[in-house]
This record gives sequence, C-alpha cells and structure tokens, in this order.
Amino acid sequence: MEDRCEAGLYFEMSDTPVDDYLSSRIPEVCRQEGVHRATWWANVFRDRKGLPRVLPEFDLLAVYEIDASFKAPPSTPAGITGLHYRRTPRPGQGRLSGKPTIGLSLVLISPRNPSGAQALRDWGDFVHLRHIAEVAVPGYTMITPYEHASGGDPRFCHFYEMDTDDPEASFQAMTPLVTQLVGERTSAAWHTWAMHPELRIMYVNTFRRLGERSV
Repeated sequence: MEDRCEAGLYFEMSDTPVDDYLSSRIPEVCRQEGVHRATWWANVFRDRKGLPRVLPEFDLLAVYEIDASFKAPPSTPAGITGLHYRRTPRPGQGRLSGKPTIGLSLVLISPRNPSGAQALRDWGDFVHLRHIAEVAVPGYTMITPYEHASGGDPRFCHFYEMDTDDPEASFQAMTPLVTQLVGERTSAAWHTWAMHPELRIMYVNTFRRLGERSV
C-alpha cells in the first residue's frame, strides 16, 4: 500500500463479522468504477481511552484505494459507515521501507470552525506530521493527509502506514520520541506540536491488516 499514488481512499467502518463483510460488501464496492484495491483491517485497541472520540467505535475497517472517477455509494447498509477522502495537494511524509503495509493508525480530525480549515491543515502538514516524520518512529512508513471529498466531517484524515504487525506498540512509541525532539509536555513547543486552536479530534485508533483483494 505504501508505494501507491491513488487519488483517494474510501473507508467503511462496521461491526459486521469479517466473513459476512467479505462475502457481501467487498464484492459490491469493488464493482464500482474507480476502485483499484480493497484491504480489510482489525481494530487492535477498541474503545481507546485518553483521546477524544466523536465517531462510534467499530471492529472492522475496510480501505478501498480509488481513483478520481470513484463516486461514494449514496447509501450504505445498516451498521456500516462510509467516508470518502481525496488526497490533499501536499505530499505525504515519511519513508518507503519496501515492505508491505500491515499496520495502520487512522486519525480523523476537523476544524472547530469552517473558516479554520486551512489553518488546521497547515498545522498538520508543517508542524504535527512534520515532527512525527522527523523522528522516524520504528514501524511507521508513510503519513498521508486526505480531505473529505465533500468537505464534511471528519474534514481531514491522517493515514499512517506501518510495516509492523504490532501497530499499537509503534503508536505508543510515537509521542515519547517527538517529546525528545521538541521538549517536555509542559513546554510551549510540545503544546504547539500536540494541539491547535482549531483542532477537533474525531477518531484515533490502530489497525492490523487481515487481507486484501485487487480489482
């Protein structure tokens, strides 16, 4: 996954049993124009505490790699939430390890006010993601920013790819490594890295890859 240059991603989030989702929903979405590949992922830290969460929690994440011709389904089956994202103009940050992406960290955020969207995006690209890429967290490869295709909530997706089958361990290592770089949690520099006046955290979690299907 890390070496792709797709125009966007389409996510589906649900508590549907994996076998049921694979037999019914994966083929249905893959028949749509613009879908290149589907991967499905298990939530490895369900009901995470310590970070805000606005979206409902879920067990199964499906990620569809798509091109610009894709149109999100007008509706999804009961119990499935769909989110369509397009690449932002700025590039992803990180490294290409040459290994497959088998872990993910999914971060979904929105501005507190629509007028603050660009300021939040600038902070994400030039401060927050920059320092995470700079410390080269073991297991992290590429961090790619996406924007909601219709400008809705959650407005931005930070898609962290990992080449480790223990994505939670890599996620937990990230903040201490950045802290060593920018300063202690009590410092102004740390607060600038971790927070922005427009930041509204909608969802954060880690996932382990279960399977894939090319179209």
